[in-house]
Amino acid sequence: MSAIKVLTAEHAVELAALAAHVADYPWRAAQFVDSCAAGHQLLGLRDGAGVLLGFAVWSQVLDEAELLDIGVAPTARRQGLGARLLAEVIAAARAAGATRLMLEVRAGNQAAQALYQRAGFVVTGRRKGYYPAPDGREDACLMDKPLGDGHD
Repeated sequence: MSAIKVLTAEHAVELAALAAHVADYPWRAAQFVDSCAAGHQLLGLRDGAGVLLGFAVWSQVLDEAELLDIGVAPTARRQGLGARLLAEVIAAARAAGATRLMLEVRAGNQAAQALYQRAGFVVTGRRKGYYPAPDGREDACLMDKPLGDGHD
């Protein structure tokens, strides 16, 4: 059984190694360290042997939370692990007093958008040319989920 735990800057190299397999433009270890230093929350999902299978990074300012990064190892996808990580972020943000959770996702990442929509996120906008892409730039879809009334 996999467990979700809070991670720290000490896990930055391990997180970056997983991120390198998750995204075309992954966070580096220094970005995870900087994120911790900024007070962001890092969650890791490990299998029974302790292997890191997924992670999520989120931040909060006043009553607004933002999902900064989330990823699951390619070999562990389509097992509900991303949904578990996302649910954990939602619960933690709500417990910390956030009334909404925001995120940005690549316009072409249909699988991630579907995951977020299943969790109750709605598209609220678009940022043109936000992400680097092999053929230039890619738009970001802005998504938002209200947390204030206790619904998931």
